[in-house]
Amino acid sequence: MNATVKTYSWLIRREFWERRAIWIMPVIIGIIVILIALFGKTQFVTLDSPLQTRAAGKAFLFFLSVLFYCFSLLSATLYLLDSLYEDRRDRSILFWKSLPISDTDMVLSKLLTGVIVIPLVSFAAADITALIASFIISVRARSMIGSSLWQGDIWLQVQVLWLYVIATAAIWYLPFVGWLMIVSAWVKRAPILWALMPFLVDFLIEQFFLGSHVLWQYLGRWMGGYPQAALRREDMNITDSGEITKSLYHMINVGGFFSDPRTWIGAAVGAAFIFAAIQIRMRRTES
Repeated sequence: MNATVKTYSWLIRREFWERRAIWIMPVIIGIIVILIALFGKTQFVTLDSPLQTRAAGKAFLFFLSVLFYCFSLLSATLYLLDSLYEDRRDRSILFWKSLPISDTDMVLSKLLTGVIVIPLVSFAAADITALIASFIISVRARSMIGSSLWQGDIWLQVQVLWLYVIATAAIWYLPFVGWLMIVSAWVKRAPILWALMPFLVDFLIEQFFLGSHVLWQYLGRWMGGYPQAALRREDMNITDSGEITKSLYHMINVGGFFSDPRTWIGAAVGAAFIFAAIQIRMRRTES
């Protein structure tokens, strides 16, 4: 067990060494946000009530969380498309196959990097950015908005919600992740084009011959179904001003997520895709 953990730890660190965009992109985004907080010409408002104070704190942390999470999705998508393709393109796959590391370990380490490590790096960058930007805005604002950004309970709620979203999104979108890894392990060039081509071809066939968009409608419902399955939005006691009076913990819907059959169907399909990517990796050594 310890040997397995050590192997995966080493393989994931190798991804950090070779693919610096994993941590450089969140750092760049954080620097931009901090510079905006430091030099941006922002008109700070005065908050007149504790409710408005909490609303400002939640809005600020939510904005940073969504910003970093969206960039982590983009970074993870590009990484997964390139993860198994790059080793074949530069022929380094021959070196890795000479080591006592199985193709299964290689693929799973890249899977973990794409769906867990990259979001966690963005998570950490968002926290550090929020801390620094909050301090800067507090100094510049000289009003109640400064104190609104320093609320430990809201910060903790955001942390728990972040970790929950990372874990559940990794399961829900596993078929998408598996498809990207199949393409990365199989194609000889242009993995982005090959990842999109089957869906574009289906769209054209359905449009011109059947006049329908069945596959695209299904994919749209599945891609957009995650918030419905994983997050609870009803009964949040939203005021006229748009403030959510209940804690963010109330949004977490563990029971709804794991009782949704789409969760398990998607996980099974994703696992099959990952297995296929491993098999392709075993048989392909050149781009």
